[in-house]
Amino acid sequence: MRIPLLRIVPDDTKFDFMRFRRISFPISAVLSIAAIVLFFFNGLNLGVDFVGGTLIEVQSKSGPADITKMRATMGSLNLGEAQLQQFGAATDVLIRLPQQPGGELAQQEAAQKVRAALGNEVEIRRIEVVGPRVSTELLAYGIFGLLVAIIGIFIYLWFRFEWQFALGAMVANVHDLVLTIGFLSLMQIDFDLNGIAALMTILGYSLNDTVVIYDRIREMLRRYKKMPMDDLLNISVNSTLSRSVITHVTVTLALLALFFFGGHAIHSFTATMLFGVVLVGTYTSIFIAAPILIYFGVGLGRQDADEPTPAKFEPEAAAKAGTGKSSAKTAAVKPAAAKR
Repeated sequence: MRIPLLRIVPDDTKFDFMRFRRISFPISAVLSIAAIVLFFFNGLNLGVDFVGGTLIEVQSKSGPADITKMRATMGSLNLGEAQLQQFGAATDVLIRLPQQPGGELAQQEAAQKVRAALGNEVEIRRIEVVGPRVSTELLAYGIFGLLVAIIGIFIYLWFRFEWQFALGAMVANVHDLVLTIGFLSLMQIDFDLNGIAALMTILGYSLNDTVVIYDRIREMLRRYKKMPMDDLLNISVNSTLSRSVITHVTVTLALLALFFFGGHAIHSFTATMLFGVVLVGTYTSIFIAAPILIYFGVGLGRQDADEPTPAKFEPEAAAKAGTGKSSAKTAAVKPAAAKR
């Protein structure tokens, strides 16, 4: 018994993606400007890794945590403006203390004061203390690593493709980063080292998806010298659509599992990845990275040479041809048998 193959996207998909470039480009421009405005006016919710301070994760032992009571307790300790955030279960609370004057020793003393003030009502599950010098270095190294990754990707694409492809991929990647940073600013998700890791992962994932489409476009450019660029790009994107859909669905399922069951430690990472990879990355590869090649002049200098016409596979014609060949072979075999 032959099991039919699962096809999420039909092989003969002919969706006109290039038609939407006059809509997708203005929308992306407006969203990018909004993301930049959010970044400068709303800012990022920098985590302890980048601003220093103390992070304490506690769990209430007697039912749901009383945030109001805990906030009053923190206020009586005179440790600055403490931030309390409930996450995950109703019993889990995250306490963030600002930097204390006096260096790391003062940070440790503040953590001990919190532990003593909360008493036996809660269980201390995690304490992170980051000094001002370390946090500044981590922020600098994170930004430097991100810039090095962007430059390295640009150089790699320049050697692998023509400069138009490299520039198109970089525009798409920067577009992904800008919108993701705007999302982080809007939602005030903790931006720490996990956030840097998420941004770099988004860069690599988006690049991989873009390179797959660009490879197909380059192959089509070599085969069809006279085909209009709109049609050529549509065929290239449609031919890789099945692969893109399957990849993004599997990644989405994995990220959703991490988002709901992975705990607070990787919450910022998974939330950033869900937005940057699933929503923005998929949209960018199809509606930004591919059509932008038209504006960069790709395909304008192709030679006016004869080219093969894309053959359409017709099952009925193939079946008739196969029947005809088998009949001819049978007819050739019969005379030979008769001679014997």
